[in-house]
Amino acid sequence: MGGDLTLYIVGDPIPGYLATPDGAGPFPGVVVLHQAHGLDDDIRRLTDRVASLGYLAVAPDLVAGRGWRCIAGLFRDLVRGRGEGVETAEAVIDWMTRRADCNGKVGAVGFCLGGGFAYLLGLSGKLDATAPNYGRPPKSLGGSCPVVASYGGRDRVFRRHASSVTDALRENGIPHDVKLYREAGHGFMNQNDEHPVLNALGRPLLAIGYQRDAAEDTWLRIGDFFARYLDGSPPPPE
Repeated sequence: MGGDLTLYIVGDPIPGYLATPDGAGPFPGVVVLHQAHGLDDDIRRLTDRVASLGYLAVAPDLVAGRGWRCIAGLFRDLVRGRGEGVETAEAVIDWMTRRADCNGKVGAVGFCLGGGFAYLLGLSGKLDATAPNYGRPPKSLGGSCPVVASYGGRDRVFRRHASSVTDALRENGIPHDVKLYREAGHGFMNQNDEHPVLNALGRPLLAIGYQRDAAEDTWLRIGDFFARYLDGSPPPPE
């Protein structure tokens, strides 16, 4: 379904992974935004999962093997809301939108650091919907595109964002679906929880680990939400 490619978008070329759905296009596009340590086989698996929902899916490697200094820079960009990482991610959206096999509708799915980037990109005016998973939201969500967000209740660091994001989106009249999975921890959709970067953050504090039931329910919610805002399908029944 998918394969590695090199993205020539802005600055130096970066690695990426592109997955194409079955059937004839053009398709809506989705940018998949990785956790702190970059593009790996788990992100490729998740990108294939997005494509299986009917979306042209690309995962850029914003770290591109450049190590801790680049990772620290991405976190700095996330806090400031601007910088090379944000510009690169926005350029990937533009790259997707211009593709002949994309119909011009584009969303984003992000995980941890990538979830924070998904929130930021949702403010850019370039996305039609975004799905941040256990991500850090910006101070303001006014002007965001529609958001479907998910958090783990055992994640002591990020779980508080579920209620604050819900309140902010409601106050700004932004369509949203935010859910806290009480039995899940951080990274509950990812299956690479033995990575040293994640372990360094503190397993007891974040309760890191894949949780199948929460992950599968999140995919159902993302599928329904994207069908509404990327496909133009009728809203699912309440």
